[in-house]
Amino acid sequence: MDEKTMVNDILDGVKGDLNTYQTAISECANMQLRQTLQQIRNNDESFQYELFKVAQAKGYYKPAAAATVTEIQTVKNELQQ
Repeated sequence: MDEKTMVNDILDGVKGDLNTYQTAISECANMQLRQTLQQIRNNDESFQYELFKVAQAKGYYKPAAAATVTEIQTVKNELQQ
């Protein structure tokens, strides 16, 4: 397995983990557990962002084109309705 595949697999895995943590946090009644899960999620988000920057610098990941001002305004208007 090459480095690009490994990095992308890890990024996909962390993305899934972040979704799972968010669901658990939103359904958690125990404040201590909720805070622990939030801390783990925050650490994973930091790790994901650092790995994303490496992947982007190496050309393994190319983000989508930036939205135009018109596209941003359209979405903003739709969400405010």
